[in-house]
Amino acid sequence: MKLENIRLLKDPDTSFTVFHETNPFSKWHQHPEYELVLITKGKGKRMVGDHIDRFEQNDLVLLGPYLPHEWNCDQEFYEYPDGFKGEGIVFQFLNDFLGLQFFEIPENRNLKRLLDESIRGLKFNGITREKIISLMLDSYQLDGTDRLYILFAIFMILAKTKEYTLLSSPGFMEPHKKKGNDQMQNAIEYILQNFQSGVSMKDLISVTNMSNTAFCMAFKKNYRMTFKEYLINIRVGYACKLLIDASLNISQVAYNCGFENLSNFNRQFKKRKGITPSRFQHQANSDKT
Repeated sequence: MKLENIRLLKDPDTSFTVFHETNPFSKWHQHPEYELVLITKGKGKRMVGDHIDRFEQNDLVLLGPYLPHEWNCDQEFYEYPDGFKGEGIVFQFLNDFLGLQFFEIPENRNLKRLLDESIRGLKFNGITREKIISLMLDSYQLDGTDRLYILFAIFMILAKTKEYTLLSSPGFMEPHKKKGNDQMQNAIEYILQNFQSGVSMKDLISVTNMSNTAFCMAFKKNYRMTFKEYLINIRVGYACKLLIDASLNISQVAYNCGFENLSNFNRQFKKRKGITPSRFQHQANSDKT
C-alpha cells in the first residue's frame, strides 16, 4: 500500500489543530506535523514506523514529523448499521507554530528532548496518560484560547514525564530522511503492509525497480540486516503482542503473523526471544496476575 501524505484541515484563525475523528481512521500515512493521538473508541492493529502492536481504548501516542503510521480497527467496528464506531481525538502542531525559537529556549530543553524522541513514536502510560487524557477529552468542543492553554498544560506534563515507551526502531527513519531513497521506503512499506501474508524477493524487486544484488546491498546497508531477517523480526514482534493478548492459540498466532508452519515459527521465535512461544505466553499471562 502506498504511503500517503494526509493532513488535517486547520482553521485559518488557529495556530494548531484539535480534531475529533469519527470516520474510519486514515490508512498508512505521514505528515509534517507532530501528532498526539488518543483513541477514545476502538481496538485493532497500530503501526508506527516499523513497530506493530495491538491498540485499545485510551491508547495515547505522540508521533514526530513524517513518521508513517496507521490505526486499523478490527472489523467489528465497521459492522454497525450506523457506520464506523471508532473514535479518536487528535492534536496536530508544526515545529514552528509558536515561533522558530519556542522549543529551543533553555526552559524547554526537556520538552525539546521528548519531541526529538517522538521521531520514533512514543506510547504513554501510567499517571501521565491519565492526566493527558483528562485534558484531551472534550477539548475539541472548546474555543481556541482554551485549547491553547490545554496544549500548554500537556506540554508541562510531557516535559516532566518518563512514563512512555519508544515504538519504532532507531534506524527506521534514517532512509526516509535521505534524498533519493524512495526505493527503500517502498520496500519497508510493502513489508509492513504484507508481513502477515507472503513477502518474496520478487515482490520487493518489483516495488523498488532494483536488481536482486542492488536491492540486497542497499537494504543491508540501511537496516544492518537482510530483508528476510527484518521480515522475521517484524513477524516475531507482532506475535509477541498476540501471545500477550492470549485470545489466539499458538498455531493461530503463527499463521496470523505470516509463518507457513508451526515448527518454523517456534524455531524463529526461540532464536530471537530465547524461549518458546508457549513459554513466552505463559510468563506474560503469569505477570498479569
